Amino acid sequence: MTTTSYTTTTAPAATNAAPSRRARITGLVLSGLAVVFFLFDSLTHIANVEQVRTAMEDLGFDPSLNRVFGVVLLICLAFYVVPLTSILGAVLLTGYLGGAVGTNLLTEQPILSTTLAPIYFGILVWGGLYLRDSRVRAIMPFVRG
Repeated sequence: MTTTSYTTTTAPAATNAAPSRRARITGLVLSGLAVVFFLFDSLTHIANVEQVRTAMEDLGFDPSLNRVFGVVLLICLAFYVVPLTSILGAVLLTGYLGGAVGTNLLTEQPILSTTLAPIYFGILVWGGLYLRDSRVRAIMPFVRG
């Protein structure tokens, strides 16, 4: 009878040390900037502001979907601001922002100012979370110790 032994290799353990006070404050500021922007954006969609209706129509969306976009964004944002579900919220916001990038590409918007803007906000979302949450550092370790 032959026995086979399997060995597994694991990546070096990422440090789960709490972020420094400075990193946490910087992360909170970055996350706060993203939250303020997304909150404003979601509320203008829910309020169905004229400028939002016009912009949605220019992008090829039915303006009656404004409230749906606003509520979806608000739900994603709610997950992001609750510490227990912040990683899920960041993933959901990333999906939402990916749709914005796709829309901007399809409608041939200017690259740096418009098409890539959602990516800039994605960097704020994940950068802020990375700096303030050791769980994110554990799954995305940029620096090996």
